[in-house]
Amino acid sequence: MDTISDEELVRLYVETQRNAYFERLYKRYCDRVYRKCLAFTKDSVRAEDLTHDIFLKLVVKLSSFREQSKFSTWLYSITYNHCTDQLRSQSLHREIYMDDGWERLAIGNDDGLAELAEMEAKQLQKALCQLPLEEQTMLLMKYQDDISIRDIANLNGLTESAVKMRLKRSRDKLRKYYLEGAIFWLLMAIKVALAFRWPFR
Repeated sequence: MDTISDEELVRLYVETQRNAYFERLYKRYCDRVYRKCLAFTKDSVRAEDLTHDIFLKLVVKLSSFREQSKFSTWLYSITYNHCTDQLRSQSLHREIYMDDGWERLAIGNDDGLAELAEMEAKQLQKALCQLPLEEQTMLLMKYQDDISIRDIANLNGLTESAVKMRLKRSRDKLRKYYLEGAIFWLLMAIKVALAFRWPFR
């Protein structure tokens, strides 16, 4: 069963309702979904609860999977939407934290983000946290999960041009916040150096 694709497992489960097919999908994606939930909550117990809720929701929604995107893309969209809905319902603003994949990101030269690949990870995280939750989510879908513009558009009920425009605005804001943060810490370092009269040599 290890060689069967995700999409085939979905078809087999929908047709037969055999738990073995769903269990295989669960084993493939449970840890990944948990890590994404943990990125939202920074609370391992809450992340476990959200992961459980997402897979319960998945059982109900599997028959609606139309293979317009990869199964993983569809599942990550459900995960992002469920987590952001939970945060909104609690009236809390929390930041989504990047996983290790962001630092290994390969960014094309045509999207205006080449310099982001060289940004210091912690400073980039701080800049990302200043964006609204929806903008953080869309950037992570594109640059962390490598979900295509077309898939993001389909999953969010938007046109591809609208997704590109939103991503561009979010990238511009991310770059601005990053540079502002970098300048702040540079000025702080200079202030400390002057206070202790360290030589700039």
